[in-house]
Amino acid sequence: MPFDASHDIPSEALLAAFAAGDIAAARVLTLRLTPRIFGYAMRLLRDRAEAEDVTQEALLRLWKIAPEWRMGEARVTTWLYRVTTNLCTDRLRRARWSGLDEIAEPADDAPGAFERMLDADRMDALDAALALLPARQRQAVILRHLEHLSNPEIAEVMDIGIEAVESLTARGKRRLSAALAGRRADLGYENG
Repeated sequence: MPFDASHDIPSEALLAAFAAGDIAAARVLTLRLTPRIFGYAMRLLRDRAEAEDVTQEALLRLWKIAPEWRMGEARVTTWLYRVTTNLCTDRLRRARWSGLDEIAEPADDAPGAFERMLDADRMDALDAALALLPARQRQAVILRHLEHLSNPEIAEVMDIGIEAVESLTARGKRRLSAALAGRRADLGYENG
C-alpha cells in the first residue's frame, strides 16, 4: 500500500495494514496520532514526562490490539482518546496519593517575539483555567474545543450520553469564561 497520500488513508485502514505486517503503516499512523494524543494528555496531566509516558503506553496498546481490531465498530482516534483518558485518570489518582500535584510546573523561559509570548500567556491562562474545572468538565471541553471531536465521539470516549457531553461542555465553557473574564486586557483582548 503506497503512503504518498497518507493523509487520505483512514486511520482504521492504516491499523489494518499494520496488523497485516506493514510497518510503514504503523509509522504513518504514529506520526498522525502522536501529536494529538500527546497534546490531550499534556492538557489533562500538565506534566510533559507523564504525558509522554501516557502517549507511549496508549500507542503500545493500540499496536497490541491491532490484530483484533474490528473495522466499523469504532474509530481509531475515539478508541485512542478513551484509552488516553483512562491512563491519565489513573496517573492523576496515583499522583493525588503521592503528593506530586504540589510540584509546580516548570516555566518555559525560552526567549521569543511578542506574539509568541502573548500566545504562550494565553495558553498558560487557558491551561490554568482548565485546571480549575472538575475533571469530567475539563475532559469534555478539551475533547470538544481543543481536540475538535464531535459530541457523539466524546460520548463514546467518556462513556456517557450525548446530553451529558453537552451539559459538561456548556458548564465547562461558562466556568472557563468566568475564570478568564478578568484577564481579557492582559491577554491582548482589549477590543472585544
